[in-house]
Amino acid sequence: MFEYALSVIIFLPILTGLALLLFPLRGGVARAVGFIVSVIILFIGIELFLGFNGKSGMEYTEFHQWIPSLGVNYALGIDGISLLVMVAATFLFPMVFSIFKTRTKGFYGNLLLAQGAMLGAICSTDLILFYVFWEIMLLPIFFMIGIYGGDKRLSATLKLTIYTIAGSLLMLAAIIYVGTSYHEQFGKWSFNIADLQALSLSGGFAITAFLMFMVAFAIKIPLFPFHTWLPDGYTEAPTATTFILSAIMAKIGVYGVIRFVIPVFEVEFTRFAILFSLLGIAGMLYCGLAAIAQKDIKRLLAFSSASHMGIIALGVFCMNVQALSGCLFQIMAHATSTGVLFLFVGLMEERLGTRNIDDLGGIAYRAPIFATFFAIAMLASVGLPGTSGFIGEFLIILGAIKFNAFIGFLAGTTLIIGVCYMLWMFQRVFFEKGKERTESFADLNGMEILTFVPVILLIIGMGIFPQTFLEKIEPTAQQHVAQLTAVSASQIADTTVQNPGHTNHKN
Repeated sequence: MFEYALSVIIFLPILTGLALLLFPLRGGVARAVGFIVSVIILFIGIELFLGFNGKSGMEYTEFHQWIPSLGVNYALGIDGISLLVMVAATFLFPMVFSIFKTRTKGFYGNLLLAQGAMLGAICSTDLILFYVFWEIMLLPIFFMIGIYGGDKRLSATLKLTIYTIAGSLLMLAAIIYVGTSYHEQFGKWSFNIADLQALSLSGGFAITAFLMFMVAFAIKIPLFPFHTWLPDGYTEAPTATTFILSAIMAKIGVYGVIRFVIPVFEVEFTRFAILFSLLGIAGMLYCGLAAIAQKDIKRLLAFSSASHMGIIALGVFCMNVQALSGCLFQIMAHATSTGVLFLFVGLMEERLGTRNIDDLGGIAYRAPIFATFFAIAMLASVGLPGTSGFIGEFLIILGAIKFNAFIGFLAGTTLIIGVCYMLWMFQRVFFEKGKERTESFADLNGMEILTFVPVILLIIGMGIFPQTFLEKIEPTAQQHVAQLTAVSASQIADTTVQNPGHTNHKN
């Protein structure tokens, strides 16, 4: 792969998106340009995945000094932690440009800006650079919901903005603490995660900074009880924006915890792991029960997505190779299955003018291809063996039992709720007696079939041949867990025996 591949997949969509916003273009032309750019990014992403070794740490690295006096650098790289998140961000965007054809150039421009900023956050190995892209990726989401959203878009946008700003300010304060601590201990500035792992943090300030990071990422995941912006945000956002929020942006929250929080705050992470594991379980249970009560399919999927993010987050906090590998695998599995379900609901709304379950029925008899694709994505979402969703959830539950048998039992039983409401929704929408509104529902056309076939095949392929993906992420997961276990054990022992509650020493 060429030397600056990561920079290309970041800045090609950003610069193209800015051009679409600035130049007077028709919506159709902007959509075509956006589709071409997203396909280019897709092919580069596939090349990066195929060429990824998985056993040599960071790959495809780029490094340039940015603000030398503060140790801030333009540093990029991909390892097993970021690989599948990056693949999801490159693989799924062409579908959005292909399916939704009636938006303005501003909408397509913001889509490209969001993609580039997300890829920037995923590929950054410098904490300041990560924060810059983290902030940039929120702006196009704000505009897409606020301008193109539903009837209650203003309140949904306001709630999302308040949560986002609060989380960003907490993260910024924590970053400043981490940076100044590194300067005090080593006499120089650095925000590179490889350097920050050497930090020795202690006492109340370390715990406070850890919790600040965790709250910022918990809002984005979203992790219970920081999820309350999600139902309105997902429901009122245009379907393409909901797709981005669920399929990619939420995963960057999980990625941020693994990439930047765990290596710096091992002891704090270990001490609070049980608490955050229980929050993941609570989110699975609460959002699953809330989904049962929904009559709007999109809102049901919003709660379903939050529930499934709970089990992905659980995989992070179990601190073993099985759970972390399952988490990284499930990031891609959830992005493809739940993301595609949101796109299907968007098509239904465009053709029928409603998302209300009570208004729908009998779609399988009028659109068998649509129903089949929907069923595959839905079954993957609930973890049917032979689909991508089963592998990730199985590994996470296995790791959860290894971590704490009670938490593993709760996680496994809570998943049953998702099976219940998804099958109930599918039966009502696709197989109950047809309604007048659904009589004219048209099946997928040739272009739509070509758009969805790759991701449907990926869902099945990940379920049947999971080792193709696991072999690229497991070595990094093993290194990550080994480092966490060794450092945490020595630190906890030292803190408890020599100076409890005060100082942490890294090997």
